[in-house]
Parts: sequence; structure tokens; C-alpha cells
Amino acid sequence: MNIYFCGSIRGGRQDVSIYQRAVKKLQQYGTVLTEHVSSGSLSDEGEDGDQDQAIHDRDVMWLWFSVSVIVAEVTQPSLGVGYELGRAMELNKRVLCLFRPSSGKVLSAMIRGASTNSLFQVQDYTEDEVESILEKYFDSIAKK
Repeated sequence: MNIYFCGSIRGGRQDVSIYQRAVKKLQQYGTVLTEHVSSGSLSDEGEDGDQDQAIHDRDVMWLWFSVSVIVAEVTQPSLGVGYELGRAMELNKRVLCLFRPSSGKVLSAMIRGASTNSLFQVQDYTEDEVESILEKYFDSIAKK
């Protein structure tokens, strides 16, 4: 199974340690095409060089043709993650969004409100729960 992980890059790297834990867990279920999002060496400047068009095109191709499931950590707001989630919904992909209310932030109504679609889920969690939430989610997919 190919998995697409979304997390903030240019919107801020405050949650990179959580991204690392999530990607490590996701690798138990398949290939994480976007594991670079969890890299501690990736700054909020993103990937090196003037590659915006190439990054966009690569990621959209992955969303269209290569992934079965999208997992997004949405606590740190990111325009890019929002764009990816919108594209994923348009493509009727299975999506799990993870949000930590303890951050003091409020999740966008556009994200939380989309969870009325059976393929799109929002799960509130604490840092200690990230692995168990992913385990439950992927176990439920395997049963379907």
C-alpha cells in the first residue's frame, strides 16, 4: 500500500517530532511516498532550490495515481496541506486527519466539516496516542 503523509513544511516545523513518529508507524503498513515531510533536516524553507512547480506536479501525480490512503497531521495550519486534502477529496481518496486540541488551536471548519464524507475522517488525539490512532485506523481498513 502506498501512503501519502501530509504535514506542515513552509507553514512551520513545530510538529516535526510527531511527523517522525507518525511516518515510522505508517511504514509498518506500506510505503510512505512523502516520508521526507518528517525529516528533521527539512526546514520551513522546504526542499532546496527553485522547485515549486516540480514539487507540485510530483505530489499531484502521487495523489492521482500512486496512493491509497492520505494521512495528514493538521494541527499546524498549512495552505499546502489544505490544498492536498482538497485534491484528495476530489479524487475520492481515503483520508485521515489528525488534530491535537491541546495545541490551543482551532481546526478549520473546512477540514472538520468535511468529515461527514465516509472516506474523510478527522481524529482528535494527544501526542501519546499518535501510534495507537494510526494502528486502529489501518486495522479498520484491513477489515474492509
